[in-house]
Amino acid sequence: MLPSSPLPPLRLTAPPLSGRVEPAVTLSTVARLVASGAAVSKADLVPAAGLARTTVSTAVDELLARGVLRLDGTRPTAGRGRPADRLALSPRGGHVLLADVGATNAHLAVADLSQQVLAHTHVDVDVRDGPEVVLRTVETQLAALRGQTSGVPVRAVVIGLPGPVDGSLGIPVRPPIMPGWHAYPVSARLQQTFQCPAVLENDVNLRALGEARALPADQVPLLFVKVGTGIGGGLISRDGVLHHGADGAAGDIGHVRVRGAPDDTCVCGNVGCIEAVASGGAIARRLGARGPGGTGSVTIADVGTLVARGDPVAVGAVREAANLIGELVATLVHFYNPARVTIGGALTAASDELLAGVRSVVYQRALPLATRNLVLTNSVLGEHAGLAGAIVLGIERVLSPDSIGALLSERPAPARR
Repeated sequence: MLPSSPLPPLRLTAPPLSGRVEPAVTLSTVARLVASGAAVSKADLVPAAGLARTTVSTAVDELLARGVLRLDGTRPTAGRGRPADRLALSPRGGHVLLADVGATNAHLAVADLSQQVLAHTHVDVDVRDGPEVVLRTVETQLAALRGQTSGVPVRAVVIGLPGPVDGSLGIPVRPPIMPGWHAYPVSARLQQTFQCPAVLENDVNLRALGEARALPADQVPLLFVKVGTGIGGGLISRDGVLHHGADGAAGDIGHVRVRGAPDDTCVCGNVGCIEAVASGGAIARRLGARGPGGTGSVTIADVGTLVARGDPVAVGAVREAANLIGELVATLVHFYNPARVTIGGALTAASDELLAGVRSVVYQRALPLATRNLVLTNSVLGEHAGLAGAIVLGIERVLSPDSIGALLSERPAPARR
């Protein structure tokens, strides 16, 4: 299980305001500012939302009446005025179901609209088993977690998968390490199972979003590089939102070839892809090939254990991989000019060898203008970064102008005694 407070408060974006503000946009803006902790009283909301005091007051009163917001004590005010009512999202407003699915395991959780993680589990999966097997496990586990929480409605389900996805259609698109998943209707299936909107996203994009929203707002643009079974990237724009590109393929860096890479064949059919030569899976295969008869079985977890113990062969393999990844990251730093590059994945938890190697190459290869303020570091959220991103996407979906009407149209759920 997760610790009682596994994640820091995550910043949520508010919908853009225009000269003529629609009621749904106002309600969404107020709810999301409160949900992210950016404004917790009517007085805070006025400057934060850029709306008139009467408009904010009317919106807050409606959200309180409908059970979306609740009063959560008071907080002192400047001067000698009476304390202001503190606002919070009501736990009766609904839940979001979260599934961060990697190549070999998945983090599954239930959270409420105030970002509180109510239940969590970690299970082994193998995406090579195909969508029917993997999604059945996800659905069964999420249903079990839901049974551990109070009986409030599920408002959205968010799932991340380790491959290219078309989020608008809710399908994977020719994912190299996921046989049988191409064009499978993932979102439609989960929507039918849980009777709520379902959001499909790439797993590294979820990690990038979670990482960015847990950090100060000045840490974007952000590039997240995950080194696991494969290698993937996620890009967060200066506005703090995911950059998907024209067709959702932005950040798919695992199939870029870099200088000095060997001609190993990649699962995509090309040779010399960074994923084929420098991922955790590639390192494990290389170490296994060095075993007796060249057929030793080494997993990514084994690689992490060997590196943590200081095994010279494993450390050397990680350093070789770090040099190649550093070449790629240096190129991306010039191209995207991020404020922060985050390196994540299983190998980063075992040792700083990977991070140190990438840093060395990036600061040597990239020009001073692109690196003078660059932060290049490990993930602050570790293995829970994907869940954080899923929480952000789920809550922003539920509290969006298009969806908040569903909350307001229902009678508030009675408080549990």
